[in-house]
Amino acid sequence: VQLQAFGGGLVQAGGSLRLSCAASGSFFSINIMGWYRQTPGKQRELVAWIASGGITNYAASVKGRFTVSRDNSNNTMYLQMNSLKVEDTAVYFCSLTTGSNHYWGQGTQVTVSS
Repeated sequence: VQLQAFGGGLVQAGGSLRLSCAASGSFFSINIMGWYRQTPGKQRELVAWIASGGITNYAASVKGRFTVSRDNSNNTMYLQMNSLKVEDTAVYFCSLTTGSNHYWGQGTQVTVSS
């Protein structure tokens, strides 16, 4: 299984970005895809996840500003990030969990300037 995340970049505070994560390979259709982020010296933290059936969950710090969605027809997950804050600056990673297997994609840098 391979996950490829893209869409990061530099944006001013208050702006928006949309991240995408494309999954390829062989995996069960019943799965959970998630977004995590990490800053230097800190642990990777969950941002949001979405199950294949559509149930979602968000970290308190992004609830109301970020929206996670997915297109099961092409195994792609999205993260719409609005009202971005400087503290959202991080490397964002996508993940896929199915059964007992957990896969990570490479990160994409999101930088929010003040």
